[in-house]
Amino acid sequence: MSTVPTLTGITSQMVQTNRLNMHVLTCGPENGIPVVFVHGNVSSATFWEETMLALPGGFRGIAVDLRGYGDTEPLPISGPTGMADFAADVRAVVETMGLGKHHIVGHSMGGGVVMLYAISHAADLLSITLTDPVSPYGYGGSKGADGAMTFDDGAPSGINPEFVQLLASGERGLENPTSPRNILRAFYVKAPFIPAREEELLSSMLTTKIGEDHYPGNAVPTANWPGAAPGDKGVLPAFNRKNFDASGLAHIDPKPPILWVRGADDLIVSDYAMFDLAALGHMGAVPGWPGDEVCPPQPMLAQTRAVLDSYAANGGSYREEVIEDAGHSPYLEKPEAFNAVFHAQLLG
Repeated sequence: MSTVPTLTGITSQMVQTNRLNMHVLTCGPENGIPVVFVHGNVSSATFWEETMLALPGGFRGIAVDLRGYGDTEPLPISGPTGMADFAADVRAVVETMGLGKHHIVGHSMGGGVVMLYAISHAADLLSITLTDPVSPYGYGGSKGADGAMTFDDGAPSGINPEFVQLLASGERGLENPTSPRNILRAFYVKAPFIPAREEELLSSMLTTKIGEDHYPGNAVPTANWPGAAPGDKGVLPAFNRKNFDASGLAHIDPKPPILWVRGADDLIVSDYAMFDLAALGHMGAVPGWPGDEVCPPQPMLAQTRAVLDSYAANGGSYREEVIEDAGHSPYLEKPEAFNAVFHAQLLG
């Protein structure tokens, strides 16, 4: 059923919900304690397979393909409501499968989805694990630890169009520095690490639906640097600060324990991220940058830490664990170190 080959022990199935037909990977006993996994941008549930199979005895792994990725029905992604729609889609799977109380895990963009999910469904959560998550104030368009908007239209926004074109064409080579395989090797993980299932992970990336309604979405012209602001369709507008704010996580009740685990050398989510246009402008890679006073790099880690500190101040608890010598995907790069802290979270 999955278009990407799965590991032994992983089951692929379609789950028809009241919202859309979702592709789901599962493993473990059907009566096990559910652990729901949510993948990041330009990936799919495939990325979670090794982590699922390594779950302690008595746990059941459930990894979803979000709309626009993997084998889930590719309904359009709205700019204003896309992240909330992702969270509602995950909830529809949880309800359709009758999972009851569960743990939830989100990577990168999926971490933002999990934050919104927790805001609406905290009472059903046993724990929350955020793995190199997008900031609670999204990716792009914000500044300062408090997540203030850089410009009122969400600028700056954008992605390298050559990467998008190569993704759309199904490019699997290494010749172009912006090819999906090179992005996987240089940014998803820390070089020189190469995942054992690189071909399957690359195939997972290539399931991403390309276009205005999906990835990367649309943009509108603006007088603000660099001349483009998020439009009303697709992924990049959906997790831009203009449309995404999960800082309400600090006030959920009840407050399940949160594990924030990240790679020490993450280049995608950091306080000086390599896909943040403001950071690229600061280093001279995007011309015309107006300077730190107008458009500083987004302090993604500081923003996440500020919201989680508020969570703790409001009576919750969280742990920040940093996996050394790992990039954006420590669960793939350093599985023993990742699973040690992750399993401790699950087992309480």
